[in-house]
Amino acid sequence: MERAFERFAQAVAAWAGRPFAFVVALGVILFWGVSGPIFRWSDTWQLVINTGTTIVTFLMVFLIQNAQNRDASAMQAKLDELIRAVDGARDEFIGIEHLTQAELEKIRHLLENEFGSGSVRTAALARFLSRR
Repeated sequence: MERAFERFAQAVAAWAGRPFAFVVALGVILFWGVSGPIFRWSDTWQLVINTGTTIVTFLMVFLIQNAQNRDASAMQAKLDELIRAVDGARDEFIGIEHLTQAELEKIRHLLENEFGSGSVRTAALARFLSRR
């Protein structure tokens, strides 16, 4: 069941991110808006769109989150493999995504201090950004 859900979540997330999905959603909203006079702008008419959009939003949160979790996990595995494969890379960075936010901020701060504002890398980055 888990594999089927993951495939379904990937497919829905991929479809929802396409222009056609936006056009369909816009079409539904336009149809709803045009149908207002037919239903005399009733409370039921408003309830239909409110309920429909709430249900779709609620379900999409779970589907898109599943797809993002899978993508993030795959990216972490790839990055970990690159760290492992590159000579001179610090193996200690493998798995740091499991640390707390405070621990990650401390590592980021230490790395920034290690290279400092006058480092060659910082100067190269500044030159790169100035080209834009």
